[in-house]
Amino acid sequence: MTIRPLADRVVIKSVEAEETTKSGIILTAAAQEKPSIAEIVAVGPGGTVDGKEVEMFVKVGDKVLISKYSGTEVKVDGVEYSIVRQDDILAVVEESTAKSAPKSDLTSVAKKPGRKPAAKSAAAKTERKKPGPKPGAKAAKTTGAKRGPKPKTAK
Repeated sequence: MTIRPLADRVVIKSVEAEETTKSGIILTAAAQEKPSIAEIVAVGPGGTVDGKEVEMFVKVGDKVLISKYSGTEVKVDGVEYSIVRQDDILAVVEESTAKSAPKSDLTSVAKKPGRKPAAKSAAAKTERKKPGPKPGAKAAKTTGAKRGPKPKTAK
């Protein structure tokens, strides 16, 4: 059996809800939220609805974001569907082809065209790194404040 929606109605099938959270906690069926992302199974022809011409913007196979409690739920051949008006669809979900953002999008503000890098302060320019001991050299043993030469004693 198939469902053929009329006018501006759309038949959708809910996408499976996540059974685990991002942190790995397994959720029971009662604790899961009703999914708001669905896949379109059938689309009505559009036409005149309530005296207004309606053009259908969605097509079969689109994944859409719907209102939480919108539409009428029906069960056909053991599968649950919802029939919603096109007005109840909030957005079409588009999946990106790239797994991660390109490096050009991750550039710093200083590297963007038209911007100059931040200038160093005068104190940072004059401050120089003090030379330290050479690698492998023994560190001098200091026990306190520096003292002058030891006085000579007569023998």
